[in-house]
Amino acid sequence: MRVKEAVVYRFKEICRERKIKYNELATMSGVTPSTVYSMMDEDRKDVSMITVKKLCDGLGISLEEFFHSELFQNLEQEIQ
Repeated sequence: MRVKEAVVYRFKEICRERKIKYNELATMSGVTPSTVYSMMDEDRKDVSMITVKKLCDGLGISLEEFFHSELFQNLEQEIQ
């Protein structure tokens, strides 16, 4: 799994656990819904750390809490 896929999966996981829709996540985080949906789009290759931070702030979690997941332990090499 690549880092962008892991980030998206982690946000999906948290939203599912908390029963939060993407529009709600956007509102809570002070970003537009299109920002959230764009990040979740599998065709997009990159994810902004600023967006990740804003979404974490909206969820009331730190970046450390967000990245403290097994998803981020064995990521694929990004250099190709």
